[in-house]
Amino acid sequence: MNTHSIITADDHPLLLKGLNDFLLEKKYNLIGSRNDGREAYNLILKESPDIAVLDIQMPFMSGLDVAKKCKINDLDTKIVLITLHKERELYEKAQDLNIFGYILKEFALEEIENCINTVTNGDHYFSPKIIELLADEFPEDGSLNILTPSEKKILKLIVKDKTNKEIASLLFISYRTVEKHRSNIITKLKLEPKTNSLLIWAKEHHNKFI
Repeated sequence: MNTHSIITADDHPLLLKGLNDFLLEKKYNLIGSRNDGREAYNLILKESPDIAVLDIQMPFMSGLDVAKKCKINDLDTKIVLITLHKERELYEKAQDLNIFGYILKEFALEEIENCINTVTNGDHYFSPKIIELLADEFPEDGSLNILTPSEKKILKLIVKDKTNKEIASLLFISYRTVEKHRSNIITKLKLEPKTNSLLIWAKEHHNKFI
């Protein structure tokens, strides 16, 4: 049994039951489930789960609202968002909140196991399906258009040989946030997680974003 604790939240009872049944069948440690964002956030405060799998659109508080409050209050729970929506704006908001997982609801049962296993290892998981869809909107330069404005700012500083500490200072964010952004960029660009892979990529493509 996977010992990492998980909670789920979705305002559609059948979808929530399907997700919960799948997680229990796969022997995940599901410790609670709620039907709206406010109850989900209160459950996170009460139980401090390792992972919260949340629908983006819920009554009272959206999944993004819950993630924002968790970030503001420096909670350790890793947020995984599930959504029916494919808009770039929602995806970029999730990225800026350092969401650990982001998957489309239509592929949820297909991807949730891989997503949770990735997140429990401390890495980010973004559905290849949503990344492909967003890249297809801008086929001439899909790689850069799946990055958020914050990630592009960091790329500009990386190409100038700035360290994580220097980037954190220049952008008024924490060192840990810079590391998360770098991890997100590496995942999206499908780079090898080696020390210099992102710097090499940034140097080779700097003319596209400088």
